[in-house]
Parts: sequence; C-alpha cells; structure tokens
Amino acid sequence: MKEIDARGLACPAPVLQTKAALQSQKLAEVKVIVDNEGARQNVKRFLESEGFETAVQKDGNDLVVIGKCSATLQPHPQKVPEADTEPKKIVIMCATDRIGFGDDELGLKLMVNFIGTLKEMGPDLWRLVLVNNGVKLTIDESPVLQDLKRLEDDGLTILVCGTCLEHFDLFGKKKVGETTNMLDIVTAMQLADNVITI
Repeated sequence: MKEIDARGLACPAPVLQTKAALQSQKLAEVKVIVDNEGARQNVKRFLESEGFETAVQKDGNDLVVIGKCSATLQPHPQKVPEADTEPKKIVIMCATDRIGFGDDELGLKLMVNFIGTLKEMGPDLWRLVLVNNGVKLTIDESPVLQDLKRLEDDGLTILVCGTCLEHFDLFGKKKVGETTNMLDIVTAMQLADNVITI
C-alpha cells in the first residue's frame, strides 16, 4: 500500500500529491494522511472519482483516507459531448455573499434575487463555484439556502471552497454543495465555455 503524508499541506496540495502518485504507478491501494477536514473530503472525493472505494480512519489529530481499487472498479468514463447537441458549460464564480459595494442591505437583496433567478439559465448553467464570502451562502442562516438546494436537486453542481469554509470555521454549518479545492475549481474553469465572476 502506497502511503502519502500530506499533513501540513494547504489545499489543493494533498489532492495533487495523490494524483501524482496514481499517475506515476498503478496502485491498488493508497493511504493518504491529512490533518484537516477539507483535505479529507477532497482526497476522498478525488479517489472515488478515480474508481477507488474509500474509508476514513482517525489517528489522533490526523485523518487517514484509505483507497482500494479492485479489478471490478474502474475510473468513471468521461462523456464525450456530441457536437452541437450539448448545452453550453457556464461556470459562475461567486466570491461574495452580496452583490456590489456601497449598501450591504441592498447587496444582500441583489444576491437573493440573483440566486433565485439562476434557474432561468437552464442546462447551460454547469457549475456554481462559491469561494471567500460566497461560502456563507451555504449555511443555515443564508437567505438563499433553499434556492441553492433546489438548484442542486435539479442537477446543478455547486462547488464550495474547503479552504474558505475552514477559514470562516463553517465546515459544520455547510448545508449544500460539494466541498472542493482549487484544483477542481481551476479544472472547471478550464472545461467551461464561459466563466462569469460575481
């Protein structure tokens, strides 16, 4: 079993180390040691996307993510979009919990209206990425939480920055979206037809 010590590393380094190990050799089992919840979630999700079954163990202050890949498990195949039939891939990058500057109350109202109207983009809206203050939109106190849950239920992938959740101490309060890292965010931007920043 390959062991990767990713303790003390900031996002997305634990995922990048794991990815490099998988690319350099064919591994049936891997053990990744991390020291924060964001890294645990990101490494676990990455391994699962590569076809590994995962388990997590706690070892003192450390979190150990164990991935096992049997012969019957294969990485998920990537769909090749058909020409002219696929919707556009639009990514919205939201780094705030309100829109604009000047009046915070108005900015919050504008954000509520904006999130509530996103459904009008239909299938073209591919990813909603929440970073910095934007992660505050995912907690119980958020006025747009139900709208975000409806969007997610309708198939929208909502990516929530793990480093930002950790910074604001909001890991336990997040109620919607997938905890993510900068590698996933950059990859989504790269694959998108259009990136809109709020």
